Formats: sequence, C-alpha cells, structure tokens
Amino acid sequence: MEAGACDNANAGAPFIEQSSEQGDLSGSSDEGEGTMDKETVPAVETESMMKRLFGFEKEDLSSWHRLVCLLNRPTDPASLGIFRFLFGMIMAIDITQERGLSHLDYKYLDGAPVCRFPLFSFLQPLPLDYMYLVYVVMLFGAVGIMLGCFYRLSCLMFISTYWYIFFLDKTAWNNHSYLYGLIGFQLTFMDANRYWSIDGLRNPQKKNSQVPLWNYTLLRFQIFIVYFIAGIKKLDADWVEGYSMSYLAHHWLFDPFRMILPNEMVSLLVVHGGGLCLDLSAGYLLFFDATRPFGIFFVSYFHCMNSQLFSIGMFAYTMLATSPLFCYPDWPRHFFARFPEILRPVLPLTSPPPQPSTSCVYPVTQHTSTGLQDLSPAPKASKTRFKHKLATLFTILYLAEQFFLPYSHFITQGYNNWTNGLYGYSWDMMVHSRSHQHVKITYKDGKTGDVGYLNPGVFTQSRRWKDHGDMLKQYATCLSRHLPHYNISDPEIYFDIWVSINERFQQRIFDPRVNIVKADWSPFRPNPWLMPLLVDLSPWRTKFQEIEGSLDNQTEIVFIADFPGLLLENYVSEDLGNTSVQVLQGQLNVEIVDEKKNYTLQPGEQKQLPAGAYHKVYTVSEGPSCYMYIYVNTTEAALQRNFTKLFELQERVRNGTETEPLPPELQSLITGENEGSEANVMDPVVQLFLRRQRRMKEVKKRREANVPDDSHCNA
Repeated sequence: MEAGACDNANAGAPFIEQSSEQGDLSGSSDEGEGTMDKETVPAVETESMMKRLFGFEKEDLSSWHRLVCLLNRPTDPASLGIFRFLFGMIMAIDITQERGLSHLDYKYLDGAPVCRFPLFSFLQPLPLDYMYLVYVVMLFGAVGIMLGCFYRLSCLMFISTYWYIFFLDKTAWNNHSYLYGLIGFQLTFMDANRYWSIDGLRNPQKKNSQVPLWNYTLLRFQIFIVYFIAGIKKLDADWVEGYSMSYLAHHWLFDPFRMILPNEMVSLLVVHGGGLCLDLSAGYLLFFDATRPFGIFFVSYFHCMNSQLFSIGMFAYTMLATSPLFCYPDWPRHFFARFPEILRPVLPLTSPPPQPSTSCVYPVTQHTSTGLQDLSPAPKASKTRFKHKLATLFTILYLAEQFFLPYSHFITQGYNNWTNGLYGYSWDMMVHSRSHQHVKITYKDGKTGDVGYLNPGVFTQSRRWKDHGDMLKQYATCLSRHLPHYNISDPEIYFDIWVSINERFQQRIFDPRVNIVKADWSPFRPNPWLMPLLVDLSPWRTKFQEIEGSLDNQTEIVFIADFPGLLLENYVSEDLGNTSVQVLQGQLNVEIVDEKKNYTLQPGEQKQLPAGAYHKVYTVSEGPSCYMYIYVNTTEAALQRNFTKLFELQERVRNGTETEPLPPELQSLITGENEGSEANVMDPVVQLFLRRQRRMKEVKKRREANVPDDSHCNA
C-alpha cells in the first residue's frame, strides 16, 4: 500500500453514520456514503457490535494515522448544507431582534452619558453611523451563509462583527448567544457550501462534493455538549429539589399535567425532573439509530415549550435546526426526492451522488472477485496531507476546550459570584433564578463628606450589574467619572444589594461597607468584597411554604437574612398598614428612628413597625440572623373591597334585584362601560373599576377570537 494512504478494511464508518437501514429523515444513502461496496467485502466478514452502535471500529482509534483517516473520511454534504441554510436564516432574523438592529439608535446613543460593560475595557462602541455599518456587515454575512454565497467571506463577515458585538456588552450574555458565535466559528472552517449553495453554481468542483467527516463530528459533539453539560449542571441540589424554576409550573403549558398532579408535583417531577432527564439523555437519544426518533420527538417538544416559556429569541429554533445533523448525512436527498418534479429546480439536489473532494481522504479499495487483492482507485486513493492532520488536530483541541471551559472557573475566579463563571459558557441554563428586594446606591463626596443616593440603574440601560462583581466594579468606575460633572468630587460609591437565589432568604451579595471605586478586583483572584451565600439557611425554604400557606391573600411576607454587625435601614410606606418584623433565628435590635427607641428581639418575638417612618434592623447575634417582614397593603385591600362591592351592585342592577335608585356618582356603572367613558366619571374608585372592567372584556374578546368557529371548520 502507498505510504500515507488509508486501508478501507479498517477505516470505519463515520461518527454515528451507521450503515443500517433507516427511513425518512434518517434513511441511509444508496450512494454508499461512508459504507463499503458489498462486492469488495468478503462474504464471511460481518459488522462488529461497535461498528453497528458507533459507526466505526475500535481500530480506527488505535493510531494517529487511522484517526486522521476516520475524521477526513468522505461524507455526504447534504445535511450540512441544509443546516448551513437554516442557521444563516435564523441568524439574519436574530440580528434584527436579540442583537438589537431594530433599536440600535436607543442601544448606542451618541454622546449620552451611558455606562457600558465590555469584556475588555479598551472595547468601546463606534459612533452610531458606524455601528449601523457593523450590523449591516453582520446581516450580509448571515445572508451569505444562508445562501452559500462567497461562503468563507460571509462567515468572516458574520463572526468578526458578531463577536465584536458580543464582547461589547456583557449584560447581554447568555448561553445561546455564545452558542451562535461558536457555530459561526465552526462553519468558517467547514465545507458547508458544497450543497444547495450559490458557490456550487459558480464553481462546478464545489457543487455536490463530499465533505470530511469532522465537519459533522464537530457540530454533533457541540450540540451533545450543550445538552449533556446542561444536564450535569442540573444535578445541583436546588434543581433536583425543585427550587430553581418552581414558578414555571403555573404556566398554561403545564395545564394538562395539573389535571392529574398537584402543582408542587408538576414543578418537581415535570419541570425539574423532566428537564434534568431530557438534558442528560438528549445527546445519547439522538446518537443511536434505534433511539433517534424518540430523541427528535422529545427535544422538539422541549424546545417548542421553551419558545413559549422564555424570552430566548431564536434559540429554540436554532436547536430544532441542529437535530437533523444527527441523522444520516444524506437524509435531504430522500426527503426532497418525494416532492413533485416541478419543484426540483428550486429544491436541494437529490441526484447524482456527491463527487470526490480534495478535502477528504479516500481509502484504497480491496477487490476479491479474482481471489487476488488488486489495488484500484474508485475514486483514486489519496494520502493524508498536512491539512487533513491539521483538521484532525483542530477537532480534538476544540472539543477538549469545550469540555474544559464549563469547569474552568478555578482560573477566572474573579468572575465567580454565588454562581461560577462568566455567565455564558457554562451551560448552566435556568439552574438559578433570582429576585431583588432592595438596591441602594450611596455616594460620598471625597472632599466635603456629603452623602447622597443615586437611582439604581442611573447612566445605564441594564440592571444585570447587580449580580456580578466584575460589572459592579465597572459601573462604580463609570459613576466616578460622571459624578464630578454634578459637583461631586472624588466620589466614593457604596452598593447595598439584596438578592434571593432559588427561593432562599433575601440577603446581601456584596459588602455595603466597601467603596467599590477603590476596591480591589482581579479576574484571576476571588472577589474579596463578595458576601458568602448563606447555604446553611437553605433548609428554611420548606418552612417558607408552610408560613406562606397560613396567610390570607391580603398579607405579604418577605424573608430576610443578614450578617453580624450589619444593619438594614428601611422605610414603611403609608400604604403598608399592620407591618411587623418577626425573628426566626439570631438576635435583632430594632430602632424606630422617629421615636429614638430600640427594641431587642429574640427568636419568635415580633415588633410592630409604624407606617410612614424609617426604622433600622441591627443583627447583634454572633452568627447570621434571619427574620421576616409581614405586612398588608391596606390601600390595595380597601380598593379590592370597593371593587367587590361595585361589582355586586352592578350585577344586582343588571338582574333587576336592586330596589334602591343609584346615586348620581354610580350611574356610570350602567352607562360608562364604553371605551373612554370612564374619563367623565368623577369618583376615582369607580373610574378605576370601569377601566378594569373594560380591560377584562378586551381580554375575553381576544381569547374568544383565537377559538376557531366550528361552523367554519365544518364548511
């Protein structure tokens, strides 16, 4: 055999490109993609179990040369070409939506004092006109990828501008935006323009030519990583115990499950248990022939639900487009062959078989028809070249990096908060939910000592900085540059941010005593002013449900935990009557500011708080304290009672059971139901009641309009 050539006898089938029969989308190709000619294989040879399951023999991994031959094996370009088209189309839509082209003038305000959060401080947005140019280049790149037109150039246009926009704003980071950039990066090195592309029409050598197997391997493994690592991250105790996304169980999508299960079980078993099982198993279900139909069904159902549950842009549709990549590469030929002949000119090719390509390594075939082993190229055997070895090395290094990054947080320790990492590449999707109860920004003039307060979110268009130390440092630095324009010299900035993660106590996430402008922060060292998450208090969450269940609908409750030596200054609105604080653990000292009195509270003790006044709660115990505010919004409660009385009166008038004549101020209950008529009503309570009634009627009309008329359906 020629040195460097691949022996067909041991060059196994491609990664999950088995040669067993399949139907429809996963049907095997009659053109022999990745299979051996039956006439060239001895009759006594049978496929091993590994070959049937994984599509290659273990010998294909026994040496570097055999691995190069395997990953550069010729493969049908059809499935890759269809994915390229779908991905480019989805990205073109995404650019106008989640990337922000439709509201670019608001996102990048020229000359406005806006604090931004780039990954690297030297990255800054261009002037607005040039930002439009950046987005137009990105859009043309996405369209070029979709059409396969000037493919390499289009990929470079897309990924260069996409990653620039991505690194420019960390507040917009999420897992799926990161995934889009990864796929665009991968496609740049692939031969995805070999099928159903304009480049194929311009260059006959590219049209319908085979692609190396690593093109599929890279994409398949990438999607496998997304699913599997997401499942591993969901083994977190908060997810397993049902605290991460418990609110989802109330969504209408889970109404069928609530017919047979209580709401708590829907949250635990369906939302959390089902999500965990699906993420862990999806990659494997899509991998194997026997389970692939089930895998495609479940992941399709899953992503369709996600498109309704979350505001995640085009992510659900992108993941739906990746599922066919796990099918046989020639599935589009079988699929589009069933369409009418008249549509063939505009549909992807179904014949002839793909032509050879220099990007692939072709094995030496062995003929046994004469009893002798003749070597004849069909197509001509090719040696492994430097580009084939480089492609193999790139595939291995890229996949190793993708498996490593979600667990690389021990390197970038400065980005670790209560959750690890740069919140975008860890695939810990939906594992953590947060709620913010209290955010206070205090500034102090470095020369005069004057103290004041800033509106949370001033000079910025995002509030994501509240959860991340790196962005809080950037925000404080930006504020220190803007405040001198308002006669505040050498400002010191202090943040008091209260967060609850996965239904725990509301607690401080950063030390409110630290001047963040001068605070030390490094991407490679732990954040010294990050307050620890009080995980020891997590068992209290089960008691929260018991306490909340014992309250009536008018009573609200907030659970607080604080550290020794710190205090919470709070103001009770006049609307919040009957407000009290009760100790659950630790010891508190409650100061009523106006009364200049202090009260010490032990666990189980409660103190009534005056409305319309400030108070301070000190934690004086040696360990963390936890307590709860219990309050009633008296204004809202009174309004609801008035609404109930007005509704009952309106019903009695309509039914003719009201014997007393209505006073003039209530005549509008009968005459004031049309749009805008409540403006003439003098009584504000009646006005609000009529406005709410009109909104309820509009909602009812919209719901009825969405229900198809049976008479039209039967026509």
